[in-house]
Amino acid sequence: MFAIPLGDDGAELRPLEPWRAEEFFAHMERGRDFIGQYVGLPTLVTDIASARAFLQSYAGKQAADTGRLYGIWLDGTLVGGVMFRIFDAESGNCEAGCWLEPSAAGRGLITRATRVLIDWAVEERGMHRVEWIVSSANTASINVAGRLGMTRDGVLRESYPYKGVRHDMEVWSVLAPEWRAGR
Repeated sequence: MFAIPLGDDGAELRPLEPWRAEEFFAHMERGRDFIGQYVGLPTLVTDIASARAFLQSYAGKQAADTGRLYGIWLDGTLVGGVMFRIFDAESGNCEAGCWLEPSAAGRGLITRATRVLIDWAVEERGMHRVEWIVSSANTASINVAGRLGMTRDGVLRESYPYKGVRHDMEVWSVLAPEWRAGR
């Protein structure tokens, strides 16, 4: 297995695989309310079996080259993750996403980890467009898109029903030439 350092603060990016289901479930329990503000992941991961099933679904996506999932560890503890929710190598388009438990918020971990993902997608896999789709109410995630040099493409008004509320979803993106110019 590999681990990519995300700085000098003990943060690492590693594959998040099915054999880590117990650790993933414990992480989800610690951050359930915080993570679940805008992301439906906690509703999918309710016990160790569902944690394993979620991780296995991404192992299948990776095998099919349609998605990927990585965890963020801080001082040896899983505190969040980043993913390619959609990865379409044929079209050159993908969608990155993230989540983080509250103990790790405000450290730049998501920005640093997503930079690694976008670099790989653009430089290694030849992706042309990387999207970031976020609730208009999720200021922290919108700020990540800005720090990554993404452009706000538009708003899908009331397109995401979640917890009894229809959320406006913002679409942000960065194109490969923009990414390279910004690096």
